[in-house]
Amino acid sequence: MNYVVFKCGGSVLDQLPESFYKSIVEIQQAEDWQPVIVHGGGPLISTLLDKTGVETSFVNGLRKTTNEVLDIVEMALSGAVNKQIVRNIMKASGSAYGISGVDGCLLSAKPAGDTTTLGFVGEVTHVQQSIIHQIAEQGYIPVISPLGIDQSGQRYNINADMAASSVAQALEAKLCFVSDIPGIYIEEDGDKKVLHQAGSNRIEQLIEDGTIQGGMIPKVQSALKALANNVPEVSIVSGVDDNSLLDFIQGKKIGTRILLDKEIPHV
Repeated sequence: MNYVVFKCGGSVLDQLPESFYKSIVEIQQAEDWQPVIVHGGGPLISTLLDKTGVETSFVNGLRKTTNEVLDIVEMALSGAVNKQIVRNIMKASGSAYGISGVDGCLLSAKPAGDTTTLGFVGEVTHVQQSIIHQIAEQGYIPVISPLGIDQSGQRYNINADMAASSVAQALEAKLCFVSDIPGIYIEEDGDKKVLHQAGSNRIEQLIEDGTIQGGMIPKVQSALKALANNVPEVSIVSGVDDNSLLDFIQGKKIGTRILLDKEIPHV
């Protein structure tokens, strides 16, 4: 089974047209590819934190996460957002199965850094890929919320880009970051243009000069890690453009394709 992992950021979810979900279903029904969705939900999390008065902050694009914040994160991601995506796939005549990374220890995790600085922000140590296989073999599109768990039962908030990268690595799948913009923007001759191809050295340079910042940093870092670990292709594409997912699957030039430097053709 050929898997393709689509990571949908929270910022784009409310903007996704019906054609997005129809494309996901079409990709699955074509039988060449099995889609897997990993999603975020940052805007809803922020809204709920504001409403409940729970304080939070960001460190290098990652949300500092206490157990109190985790309660809100789990409610937003594994509840509202996950089931919204499942419903939208059903409306597009598809079948989806929503699951949290906590369920069945789908995403085993450990602290991503200093818990004093980041709290319970995690990184994936293992993906129980048999669960994904079983869901897919039953004809469903797996929809995964990016929470993880360790052997003691401690939950972790995992950056959705990093979770998608880990899932893609485990499945040796294509990886597509679905955004509300059509890739990485750069300034060229006074104009803002989409960078259609970027290697690791160029990405490091763009992070250093501030072109890539905030939440885009873990996205591109996750992309490079995926490429170094059996993921054949990674791109950032716009989910609001009709046919963008089908174009990605068909290998058309779309969005920003991220490559290892050794893969970039030298003219």
